[in-house]
Amino acid sequence: MTDTARQIDFARRIVEKAGFQPGMEIAWAISQAETTSSSSDPTTAEREQAEDRADIVAARFGDRAAFGRLYARYLPMVHGLLLARVPREEAEDLVQEVFMQALRKLSTLREPGAFGGWLATIARNRAHDYFRRSRSREDLPDEIPAAKGSADTRALAALAAIRRLPEAYRETLILRLVEGMSGPEIATRTGLTPGSVRVNLHRGMAQLREILGEILGKE
Repeated sequence: MTDTARQIDFARRIVEKAGFQPGMEIAWAISQAETTSSSSDPTTAEREQAEDRADIVAARFGDRAAFGRLYARYLPMVHGLLLARVPREEAEDLVQEVFMQALRKLSTLREPGAFGGWLATIARNRAHDYFRRSRSREDLPDEIPAAKGSADTRALAALAAIRRLPEAYRETLILRLVEGMSGPEIATRTGLTPGSVRVNLHRGMAQLREILGEILGKE
């Protein structure tokens, strides 16, 4: 598979998860990203935090099922954070490494309520380690390679635009668009404040519109 074909494949995954269908405009997915609720249900958040604490304590004592539940709850976040930083094909393997490292270091987590932010830090550091070792990155060029059909072109445009965003915005938008997490979910899982998530989504979407306008205006 050529580099362009891999990029198209990755981009298609993004637009499919974001709700794109052939012939639909990229703006539709942008509007979907902005429909996230600005407030979370305190009862739900508190329940999830209580479940996390219970599972973390159990996992420290070797309960594999408890760690499996943590894995299931935090998999979208970890995958999204990695996807914002490393090539798609590498993200899948690195997810497993992140969770294995978390399991080994779980005893060092002082506050179970901080598990999400702690795990996010492990994921980000693992991505940085990947680049220090590989000395390479699968970036898209500023000019989009010629692709067959408008659907491929739009897919590449979406991916190229997201890849150009600052890291904080790229990370939040991928969690929202690709992983399908709501704003409150992103805040709860990553340890960011709801206000920070709203700002990242708002500013990220504004920059995404601008970049997409530049890219599609060249067609």
